[in-house]
Amino acid sequence: MSEITGSRDYSELAEIDRLVHEPARLALIALLYVVESADFTFLMNQTGLSWGNLSAHMSKLEEAGYLEVEKSFKGRRPNTNLRLTAAGRSAFQEYRRRLKQMLDDLPEQ
Repeated sequence: MSEITGSRDYSELAEIDRLVHEPARLALIALLYVVESADFTFLMNQTGLSWGNLSAHMSKLEEAGYLEVEKSFKGRRPNTNLRLTAAGRSAFQEYRRRLKQMLDDLPEQ
């Protein structure tokens, strides 16, 4: 049986950015974190999200100021390009820092 100690403070878990923490958005942000930008089709293929799901998550991140969306045409075809904003990069870095700290603070079994 594991021992639960009252000395650990897990309140930081409640403060984690839930907008980033949602698995589909986390995958989207993580992909965009390592590239300058990516088009909608590439992100849809990489994340396995449907067009509608990716579009919905993209909208939430754009509304939060984490994502910049640029719509253009390649020839006659519409093209949607996505890029993390400075706020999005910062939010992802802070999310990683908090999550890593919480996991590092857990006792080993």
